[in-house]
This record gives sequence, C-alpha cells and structure tokens, in this order.
Amino acid sequence: MILRQFLYDPTACASYLFGCLTYNQLAVVDPHAGLVDRYVEAAAATGAPIVGVFETHVQADHVSGLPELVAATGATAYLPAGAGVDFAHQALADGERIELGNTIVTAMATPGHAPAHHTYLVADLRRETEEPWIAFTGDSMLVNDAGRPDLHAGGGDPRELALLQHASMRRLLGLPDHVVIYPSHYAGSVCGRGLSGNPVSSIGFERLHNRALAYMEAEAFADHLLEDLPPAPPEQARVVAANRRGEPAAA
Repeated sequence: MILRQFLYDPTACASYLFGCLTYNQLAVVDPHAGLVDRYVEAAAATGAPIVGVFETHVQADHVSGLPELVAATGATAYLPAGAGVDFAHQALADGERIELGNTIVTAMATPGHAPAHHTYLVADLRRETEEPWIAFTGDSMLVNDAGRPDLHAGGGDPRELALLQHASMRRLLGLPDHVVIYPSHYAGSVCGRGLSGNPVSSIGFERLHNRALAYMEAEAFADHLLEDLPPAPPEQARVVAANRRGEPAAA
C-alpha cells in the first residue's frame, strides 16, 4: 500500500492519496479543490489510476475537489449514507467495505462533527491481516481535539451532535493503540480548537494526550466541546451548498 499526504495551509486541510499498486487501484480522501492537479500528477507518477474518491463528510470550511477529481479520472465517489448530496455517488453504510486490490477500506460511522460522518479504516492484505493499520478520521478525532459540533447543526441543537461526537470518540478508542490516525485538519483550522501542528498521530497517543478525552463523561464532554468555539468558516453556507450540489467551484 502507498500513502501520500497533501497539506493545504491556507485552511489547514489534510487530504490523502492511497491504495494498492499491485492491482493499480488508488483513492483520495477528502480532496481539496485547490489540489486536484496534484492528486492526478501524484497518481500518474505511480502508474496507477485513481478509482475512488472518499469524503468523510460534506465539508463546511472549503470547497471539495471531489467533483473535479471524479470528472478528471472517472473515479467512483463514496460518501456516508445520509450525507444529503445531489450528485451520483455510492452511499456507504457503517461497516461497508470497499476493496482496492490489497487495500481494504471499511466505513466506520463517527457522527458528531456532522450528522453523516465516517472514519475510513484501512487494512493492507499484504501484511496478511485485515486488522486496520490506519484510520482517516476526517473531522472526528483530530490531533489533540475533536471536531466542533455546531457547523452542521442546521439550526438545531449542536449539543445533540456534541453527544454523538462523544459516542464516536469512544468508538474510535476501541481501536488498537497502534492504529495511525490521519485527520483532515491540523493547527490553523476553524474546525477545532487547540489542534496540533503535527497532522498525524495514533489512537494510543490520543488516548493519553488528547485534551477532549479528559472529559469522557458525556455531558462534560459536550460542555467542553461547545466552549469558546471559534468563528464559523467564511462563506460557510455557500461552501456547504456547493459541496452538496457537487459543482466545481473556486477554492
């Protein structure tokens, strides 16, 4: 399995190209509109095509590169069931698997930052196990934080999403400590508070050091998650609407 990380500093977004070179099947997770050419170039350098594009959730802070990347490559778009988008895609239920050659992707429902949000667990069959090696956690478990619950509340009570986020964090903590987490944001993002500048961590390290996990009683966790929230992303409504329609737009 190969893995390439792409960082977009203006909005502190992280996205990933990964997959199987043995069977020439690559995918991108949470693509940014400003990096589409770089994903295509990186895939071309390996000699393998991009056949899948995974979104952990409908993004609120930046325009997704999914529609442009799908148009450029013919890849299948994968989103969580219930994401509420208006374009062709394959909706993934909790526990559903996608095989990219020796790379196995399993959807794990982790709602909270958004009502429909998945973590994607990745196993490499060349290691002779289907146990997950890495987890693309989106805006659920971040390094030193959890994703804020108010951006996708839709006029409802963000506390309900905060409580869902609590359950999702506990579910992620059920993974082995060695699982490496690759979230979709790092320090500088408005999708959390106190994020680390290191965009990579592990379940074990976050279990010990993630500040949100100091509040693992549900109500205390929700109180903490809703305190001192930063301003919402600029043009949030426009960005969410564009991402739901799946229309290419400026980053």
